[in-house]
Amino acid sequence: MEDNCIFCKIVKNEIPSYKVYEDDLFLAFLDIKPLNPGNSLLIPKDHYRWVYEVPNFGAYWQVAQKIALATIKSLNADSISFVTLGHDVPHAHIRIIPRFQNDSHADSIDFKATQEINSDQMAKIAQKTALQIIN
Repeated sequence: MEDNCIFCKIVKNEIPSYKVYEDDLFLAFLDIKPLNPGNSLLIPKDHYRWVYEVPNFGAYWQVAQKIALATIKSLNADSISFVTLGHDVPHAHIRIIPRFQNDSHADSIDFKATQEINSDQMAKIAQKTALQIIN
């Protein structure tokens, strides 16, 4: 764990989040500046700087797939985009971004096109997605 890492603080429950998935190794929560409703971030609980440094890389992506499929079901998304740039927060993370017909991203992702979603709606999205993962 890194003391100044915002994602490490989320893992330690020092900062609240809208969790959609958690196991012994990974945590997924909704992005507070989503690119679309249901945009989640999947992180390893241990601190790694880059996605490719995560020792159980295959398991990491299997969890990302599980969350993506649950997100499609829970939000009626058309598809999912995965992004692993990692320059904004220095903790490995996979952005799981639901895509919808006529969303503001066209053929790529416009990282400036964040949306404001109120806390009640965020909680509902997180719960709905988490329930799909369980089922």
